[in-house]
Amino acid sequence: MKVHETRSHAHMSGDEQKKGNLRKHKAEGKLPEAEHSPKKAKSENESVNGSGDAASEYKEFCKAVEENLSVDQIKEVLETNGQDCSAPEETLLTQCQDLLFYGALAECPLCGGNLICDNEKRFVCGGEISEWCSCVFSTKSPPRKQEPIKLPDSVLNSSVSDLIKKHQDPKTRPKRELSSDKPLAGMMISLMGRLTRTHQYWKNKIEKHGGKVSNSVQGVTCLVVSPAERERGGSSKLVDAMEQGLPVVSEAWLIDSLEKQEAQPLEAYDVVSDLSVEGKGIPWDKQDPSEEALESLSAELKMFGKRGVYKDTKLEESGGKIFEKDGLLYNCAFSLCDLGKGRNEYCIMQLVTVPESNLNMYFKRGKVGDDPNAEERLEEWEDEEDAIKEFARLFEEITGNEFEPWEREKKIQKKPHKFFPIDMDDGIDVRSGALGLRQLGVASAHCKLDSFVANFVKVLCGQEIYKYALMELGLDPPDLPMGMLTDIHLKRCEEVLLEFVEKLKTTKETGQKAEAMWADFSSRWFSLMHSTRPMRLHDFNELADHAASAFETVRDINTASRLVGDMRGDTLDDPLSDRYTKLGCKISVVDKESEDYKMIVKYLETTYEPVKVSDVEYSATVVNVFAVESKAIPSLDDIKKLPNKVLLWCGSRSSNLLRHIYKGFLPAVCSLPVAGYMFGKAIVCSDAAAEAARYGFTAVDRPEGFLVLAVASLGEEVKEFTSPPEDTKSLEEKKVGVKGLGRKKTDESEHFMWRDDIKVPCGKLVPSEHKDSPLEYNEYAVYDPKRTSIRFLVEVKYEEKGTEIIDVEPE
Repeated sequence: MKVHETRSHAHMSGDEQKKGNLRKHKAEGKLPEAEHSPKKAKSENESVNGSGDAASEYKEFCKAVEENLSVDQIKEVLETNGQDCSAPEETLLTQCQDLLFYGALAECPLCGGNLICDNEKRFVCGGEISEWCSCVFSTKSPPRKQEPIKLPDSVLNSSVSDLIKKHQDPKTRPKRELSSDKPLAGMMISLMGRLTRTHQYWKNKIEKHGGKVSNSVQGVTCLVVSPAERERGGSSKLVDAMEQGLPVVSEAWLIDSLEKQEAQPLEAYDVVSDLSVEGKGIPWDKQDPSEEALESLSAELKMFGKRGVYKDTKLEESGGKIFEKDGLLYNCAFSLCDLGKGRNEYCIMQLVTVPESNLNMYFKRGKVGDDPNAEERLEEWEDEEDAIKEFARLFEEITGNEFEPWEREKKIQKKPHKFFPIDMDDGIDVRSGALGLRQLGVASAHCKLDSFVANFVKVLCGQEIYKYALMELGLDPPDLPMGMLTDIHLKRCEEVLLEFVEKLKTTKETGQKAEAMWADFSSRWFSLMHSTRPMRLHDFNELADHAASAFETVRDINTASRLVGDMRGDTLDDPLSDRYTKLGCKISVVDKESEDYKMIVKYLETTYEPVKVSDVEYSATVVNVFAVESKAIPSLDDIKKLPNKVLLWCGSRSSNLLRHIYKGFLPAVCSLPVAGYMFGKAIVCSDAAAEAARYGFTAVDRPEGFLVLAVASLGEEVKEFTSPPEDTKSLEEKKVGVKGLGRKKTDESEHFMWRDDIKVPCGKLVPSEHKDSPLEYNEYAVYDPKRTSIRFLVEVKYEEKGTEIIDVEPE
C-alpha cells in the first residue's frame, strides 16, 4: 500500500498535550494542580440556604481534595456513588469535588444517563435519547440523590476524611446553583480600532458584565475589531492575534452577547479566519445563513451519484471509475447529525480504478462546511482483495454494521455515535447532469421547439432551479448527491416522518421531555436528509417547512434527475427537444389575444394579494401562459365527465414542476394542522392566486416563478371545515371532496363558468364569516389524483410594488 496524499491534521492539540501531562501525574498518584487559564476563569454563584459563605468554603474544600486524593481514589469515589468515570480525565477531579461537597448527582430524568457540569454554566446529560441523538437535558439546579455519600476505605483512611464526612448527610448539605448573570464572566477581551462606541464605553460594559479589558492580546479570550480593519490590513495587534490563533471578532459579538445575556459563539462573528496563516475559511455553520447560502450555492457538486468519482480525488481526470465487483459498487456516503452534541458530519469512502494503475482507496471525513479541517487520504493498493477487506473494515468502523448485508439487502441498524449511509442511486444528480447557464444558451439556440416552449423547457433542464431549491432548504452540501437517492432511502425518510407525525398526535409530553422528543426526530431527519444547517424543529409549522415540504421537494428533484439524466455532452444535438419528448406531453403557448389568456389574467389579478417579505410587498404579473396535455394527467375530456368541477390555483416550486408534468400531482406526504397539510394526504389547491403565489415565490433576486391552474372534481359530496379535521384518514379512504373555509373568500357574485360546466371562482377577495379559521384563504382537497387535471402553467414575474416592469420577448 502506498499513501499518495494525506490531510488529516493530526498534529497534537493543546488538549492532547494536557492529557500527556496528566498521564505523567497519574503515574505519580496525584492530579496536576488546576490550571487557571486567563482565557476563561471559573464563574459560579453558590447559595447555601441564604448563606453567602458557600463560594469560599467550596474553594477551600476543593483545594483540600485536590491536594490529598489520588486519581485512583477519585475514580473510586465516583464509581462507588454510581457516577460515570468515562469522561475526560481532566474533568474527574471537578466531578468528585462536586459530589463530595453537594452530594451525588441523580440520574437524568429524561434518559437515565449521568449528569455532568458543563463549563461551570449548567449541568448536562452525557447519555442518549436514542441511537440517533444524545440527551438534551440541561439545568442549573440538578437533582441529587437524597442519601449519604458512600466513601471507600481508601478515602476514609485519608487525611481529609473528617472534612469530607461533614458533607455526608443530605440534610446539612448546601445547595448548588450555577448562575450566568454575568455573560462575560472570566473573559479577557482586547479592543482595537474605531468601533461604533468608544473603548471606554465598552470597557465599562465589559467589566459590568463580568469581563476584563486588556490593552494587549497576550492571553485574551478574543480581539474585538471593526470589520473595516480587515480591509485596512490592521495593526500589529491584529497581526499578533492572528499569529497566535486568537479569535478576532466583530463588535456585533459584544452587542449580541450582552443583549442575549450569554456569550455567543466566537466563530459566528469571526472576521479574519479566511485570511489566517492556515488559510482556513469560516465553517458554514458559524457563518451568517445568507453568507453560507451563497457559498454553498457556488460550490461544485463533488459526487453525482453511485458511480460518481469524488472530485477532490482528481482521479476522474485520469479515467478513474468506481470499482465494481460481483454486482457491488464500492462507493459509500455517510451522514451523522446528533443535535444533542451539536454534531453534523459526513464521510466518503470509494475504491477507484484508474487505467494502468493500482486500485485506489479514497477516504474523507469531516464536519459539514468545514472542508479545510476534514480528514482525507488517498491510498494506492497493489492487492485487490486486501483493498476490499480494508473497505469493509472501514464501513464497519464507521457504521457498526457489515458492508455486504447493507449493499446487497439494505440491512442496517443505526448505532449510537455512528454514521448512517446515504443510499445513493446509480444515476446523475440533476445539479450535475443538467445544463449550466452557458450550455443552456447554446442548447436553446439549436432547439427545434417553439421559442417560448424552448425557453420553458430550458428552465426545467437547467441546474439553477434545483440548486436554488436545495439551497433554500439547506439540503445542498456539495459532498453528497441529495438529488440522486434510491427509492428505498426516500421511503425510509417518509416512514420516519409519518412515524413522528403519528407520535405527535398521542403524546402528552411537555417541557424538556417534549424538547427531547423533537431533538431525537430532528437528529434522525437530518441524518437521513443531509443538511448544511440542521436545526432542532419545535412545532408543526417547522415540521411542515423543513421536513414534509422538504421531503416532497427532494423526491421531485430526484424524479427530475432521472428524466434529465446527463446533458453534459454535446449541446448541438438538441437535448432540449429530446427531454421534451421524454416528458410525454404537449406544451403550447397560449395566445395573449385568446379568451383563455384573458380569463387567466383576470383570475390572477382578481384573487391576488401581494407577497410580503419583511416590509416589502411584491406584486405578480403574468408573463406567459402555457397549455399542458400530458399522458400522466387526465385529459380535459376525461375530467369533464366527472361532477362538480372547479378551476383552481396550485402553488409549486419551479424545481417540482417537471415531476408534476411528467407524473401528475401527488398527495401531500402527511397530515399536519397547518395550511397545505391540514386535510391529510390530499392534493390541495386554492381559489386565491395569493395562496399559490406563496409557494411559487422563492427569492427577491429570482423574481420568476410558475403557478399551476388545474381542474379538480370535488365529487358529489363536499365536506366543509373551519378547523383541522380530527380524523383525516376517513376522508382519505372515502375520497370525498373537502373545502377548507378561510378568513377570506372570493366574491361569489363574480364567479363564472368555463368550458360549459367548470366553475371559475374568480372574484374579489373579501372577508368571510370565518374570522377564527387557521386558513387565510379557501383551500380545496382532492384525494384521488385521477380527479385533478393540470391545464395551464402560468409564468409570473414578481416585482417590488411601485417599480416598472419591462417584458423582454424571446427572439
